[in-house]
Amino acid sequence: MNNLEFNKIFAAILVAGIVAMLGGFVAELLVHPHALEKPAVFIESAEAGTAGGAPKVVLPDPILPLIADADIARGEKLSKACAACHSFDNGGANKVGPNLWGVVGRPKGAHSGFAYSDGMHAKGGDWGYEDLNQFLWKPKKFIDGTKMNYVGLKKPEDRAALIAWLRTLSSSPKALPSAAEIAKEAADLAPAEEAGAEEAEASPAESH
Repeated sequence: MNNLEFNKIFAAILVAGIVAMLGGFVAELLVHPHALEKPAVFIESAEAGTAGGAPKVVLPDPILPLIADADIARGEKLSKACAACHSFDNGGANKVGPNLWGVVGRPKGAHSGFAYSDGMHAKGGDWGYEDLNQFLWKPKKFIDGTKMNYVGLKKPEDRAALIAWLRTLSSSPKALPSAAEIAKEAADLAPAEEAGAEEAEASPAESH
């Protein structure tokens, strides 16, 4: 290789390097990258946490004030979705689920001849209006391990109508919710922040 060819190759490499440097310099002048103030994609969890990071507790709407004037005919219509698993007549046979005659006010897991889940037995207590509301809203949330494979009734007026109809399936129907029971349900199902505010109003800060 003679000196002329060597000089040509060296010059070509030098020019390529200069062009690359100039290209980078021009790119920096034209483009100003900066950190994003917020993520480009925000993924929200199913149940957002509260300010302290604790999971938000979701509860059903109260229905006791609705029961006295609930549409019993609508409740009977809604019960048809339950008929594949339950019978409703007095003395009716158990099916996939227990017979529901007299269920309102009946002890949980107590109907003769039906094999209830351990979760149902562990829950204890009677099927009062408030418990029926929570169970019909989300059965598996209210009783862990329940055999009832049903997603639940989301509308409070539907739950009230069904419970009002179930109440009629008795020779001595349970009394309608009292004012005290309605107030208790409202307090039990109040969102945590509302309950905290009510307690703060009821208990003013001590002066020092």
